Amino acid sequence: MRRILLVTLGLALLALPLSAQTADEIINNYIKTVGGMEKISAAKSLRRIGKFTGGGGFEAKLVQENQRPNRVREEFALQGMTGVTAWDGSHGWKIEPWNGKKDPEALGEDEQKGIIEDADFDGPLVNYKAKGIKVEYVGMEPVEGTDAYKLKLTMPDGEIRHYYMDTDYYVPIKIETKRIVRGTEREFETSLGDYKEVNGWYLPFAYEVGAKGNPNRQKITYTSIEANVPLADARFIEPKQSGAGAKAEPPDASNTAPKKSEPAKPAAKPPADPSAGQGGKKPAEGSAR
Repeated sequence: MRRILLVTLGLALLALPLSAQTADEIINNYIKTVGGMEKISAAKSLRRIGKFTGGGGFEAKLVQENQRPNRVREEFALQGMTGVTAWDGSHGWKIEPWNGKKDPEALGEDEQKGIIEDADFDGPLVNYKAKGIKVEYVGMEPVEGTDAYKLKLTMPDGEIRHYYMDTDYYVPIKIETKRIVRGTEREFETSLGDYKEVNGWYLPFAYEVGAKGNPNRQKITYTSIEANVPLADARFIEPKQSGAGAKAEPPDASNTAPKKSEPAKPAAKPPADPSAGQGGKKPAEGSAR
């Protein structure tokens, strides 16, 4: 997924300087490139609809809905069943219809960590200091043969992530994450690409996720991302147990979001609209690899 195939759309791009050598300079250029804080802040909700592709051609429909400041609902629809995972801002829950499960249940520790990460509306690089995240610039490192800026993120819980930023557009092109899963440390890689404009904010429409060093990758390809979609609060709140006298809210894949694979989706990283006053350049729409 190198270079994100940011094909120009008939608009001359203003080249950003390649001299950024501090974490803040790189992050500031990233924010300019993807549209600027005004465009990012203008999005109060996002709905992503797409497809998950696993090994052997396995496919499922995905829907993800985010609402500021930190709510998310994800859906994974397969063979007439729809699983739901959600975070209402303080509590996480899931419905897994596989094996006949229809009632909501609490998330496990690893699941909760993942859904909270997905609930971060802007991703960890935006307003990172206010989120308690430490970011360091640790030099250049090649990604698929081309140098990239490497940022080290230390999360509030001590988890380490490395973000590889494109030297032309300053957007993340790869994320490496070390995570404890069931008591064992595992390393994951997420590649991002096919950035497109959504309400003036460039977001990635393609992700590839897998264990580090493993050529097998799970793919997420979004066919639609909409901003400022009306979302009822009830979509994020855990429904009552069906056995408690109230029926669990039936999953609605037409306007909800699916469950993403293990390595967190890195925060959306897009190229930005270098319209007047932004100082960035407009990355073009293109394929993920």
